[in-house]
Amino acid sequence: MHIVGNGFLARNLRPLAGRHPDTVALAAGVSWASGTLEKDFARERDLLADTARQCAGTGRRLLFFSTASAGLYGPLDGPAREDGPVLPATPYGAHKLAQEELLRASGADHLILRLSHLVGPGQPEHQLLPTLVRSLREGTVRIHRGATRDLIAVADVVDVIDRLLALPLRSGTVNVASGTAVPVEEIAGHLRRRMGVPAVTEYVDAGPVHPHTVSVDKLRALVPGTAPLGLDPDYPRRLLDGYLAEAEPWPARL
Repeated sequence: MHIVGNGFLARNLRPLAGRHPDTVALAAGVSWASGTLEKDFARERDLLADTARQCAGTGRRLLFFSTASAGLYGPLDGPAREDGPVLPATPYGAHKLAQEELLRASGADHLILRLSHLVGPGQPEHQLLPTLVRSLREGTVRIHRGATRDLIAVADVVDVIDRLLALPLRSGTVNVASGTAVPVEEIAGHLRRRMGVPAVTEYVDAGPVHPHTVSVDKLRALVPGTAPLGLDPDYPRRLLDGYLAEAEPWPARL
């Protein structure tokens, strides 16, 4: 695999660099789900278009990372499925959908993975878990009432990617998620208890919150038996404990 990018996901993909030589993984681009800058979107569009042209010319498969968040899928009455409606609710979600459409129209062999919220050592400081841990240390954590997140360890994502790329998939879109929507309030509460800090919780009411769950039926069918895939109710707790143990040596910083 040839990896384009040097960020959090790209670094975690490096163990696969000696495998899947027919694949180019595009792990670069806008990483802020709240990002709205057109210049950043344009830069990622150009990178994808150029990489897709090269893959189409050489016959290599392009692995592209999209999002499984509500920002892409929009408000739904049931789990978000790859073959279901997509109604982007944010500029970032609309950008990712446009990127998917660009790739499908490029003529390149491809696999689009819609990722949920990755967790692991070295993830960007603006993402959910680093933000929560930092806020808990500082004594106050702000939570949007009713918000949920589907958390999945980046190591598990890399394992899933390795298994998917071993299949003869030359087109298609797959959600890669745990399949479990965990309330952010519960995430913060678990972190607070494990850290033993007396932080105060402030709730933010941002209007109606539509529950968002991600379907992993297609993923289960393609790679049966792959952990976690929402089958283990203790997975989110183990993931959070592992994050604190590996990524945040917080006791030394208090």
